[in-house]
Amino acid sequence: MQCRPTLFLNPPSWQGFDGGAGSRYQARREVRSFWYPTWLAQPAALVDGSRLVDAPADDLSVEDVLKIARDYEAVIIHTSFPTLKGDGLLAEALKNQRPDTQIGLVGAQAAVLPEETLSDAVDWVGHKEFDYTCLDVALGKPLPGIAGLSWRREGKIVHNPARPLIHDFDALPSVMDVYRRDLTISNYAIGYLKHPYISHYTGRGCPAQCTFCLWPQTVGGHSYRAKTPAAVGREMAHAKALFPEVKEFFFDDDTFTAYAPRAREIAREMGRLGVTWSCNARANVNYETLKTLRDNGLRLLLVGYESGDQRILDNIKKGVSVEQARKFTKDCHELGITIHGTFILGLPGESRDTIRHTMEYARQLDLFSIQVSLAAPYPGTELYRQALEKGWIQPGALVNENGQQMAALEYANLSREEIVSSVEKFYKSYYLRWRKISRIVKTMLQYRKVMKRRLREGAEFFRFFQLREAH
Repeated sequence: MQCRPTLFLNPPSWQGFDGGAGSRYQARREVRSFWYPTWLAQPAALVDGSRLVDAPADDLSVEDVLKIARDYEAVIIHTSFPTLKGDGLLAEALKNQRPDTQIGLVGAQAAVLPEETLSDAVDWVGHKEFDYTCLDVALGKPLPGIAGLSWRREGKIVHNPARPLIHDFDALPSVMDVYRRDLTISNYAIGYLKHPYISHYTGRGCPAQCTFCLWPQTVGGHSYRAKTPAAVGREMAHAKALFPEVKEFFFDDDTFTAYAPRAREIAREMGRLGVTWSCNARANVNYETLKTLRDNGLRLLLVGYESGDQRILDNIKKGVSVEQARKFTKDCHELGITIHGTFILGLPGESRDTIRHTMEYARQLDLFSIQVSLAAPYPGTELYRQALEKGWIQPGALVNENGQQMAALEYANLSREEIVSSVEKFYKSYYLRWRKISRIVKTMLQYRKVMKRRLREGAEFFRFFQLREAH
């Protein structure tokens, strides 16, 4: 069967857009740091003749997107809790422009809260993994017969049977051709990755049980299902040929190192190709595995440390101890593997003392770079259920009216305002040290392009906090 013209859309920001005639909003971000829209790229690779539009990365306004969408019978939008309001307005504008456009919304928000996501202008929402659901829609199959979606019939919402999770990942087409066809690779920049870079998944799901983590609890599940090492090798050889300009490939699987023998086998494939690569990892990978990865082109690991307090790690079911993480970090330093570490403030059990403890812990680890986030109890996660049950969250506290994430959790001994202010303190206590400043300056002096990026990122960083304080 022939596919209908289908547009996969990572939408522009809705802030300042009311859906009316003449509305125009240029996608704006305080910090211009973009990940690839892989969750849309995979179904786009399945649908012949489709197009993937990443509006934020391409600086496209709502008006720009509407012009593009005129040529498509089906538009599939990736939505989220913070962006849902604007995505609903965009769906209305698409319908007003072309009433016969079939509009679907996918993502964690759609999977967990299909009824709340299914507005009047939206024809269907996808559940869980939606790749083959999108293919069935693009093929023009009637909605009642498509597994894995919710839709409206005579004013009532109908939930179709669930679609099984994907297990044969080798059967999925590579996203690399979609990247080459539809995306501008140079637009994607992450401070700790070489530029230009490419990120994609080799599998989905995470066996860890972290209570805060969104994707395993809403879309991907806790079973790690992945491509075989041979299939990954073929895809990466294809990617290397398509993108000779790319300096680093990032495997964005929730935990690429979950199954060490597979990670080592893929590493050897990367070694044969001679590419530089990085990946997500838990802080419990043994020395032998780390060495094999390093010897075969691994440059950087993105590691979720979350907290330096063991009680908090136990509260969130992290499954990694503080001492395990110390040993892992020491091994990485010894092997010359760079680490970008992520931390979260405001998790259950947080206090002024645990925040200070985590700041000190991060300084002791001496990672190349860090990210500090606010605990985000998104619907569908165990953390969200706990927060409602224990009264840690107030209605509407997760995002503000502009879709910006706020400190949603607060405790009897720790207010939201204190948690928010601690994020900036954390960054300053970590980076405003001679050791870190000298390392950053040295890197900037070695590479002119890195200097420009670092100066821009620094300006964006401080502007971001000024805007947050203004709100």
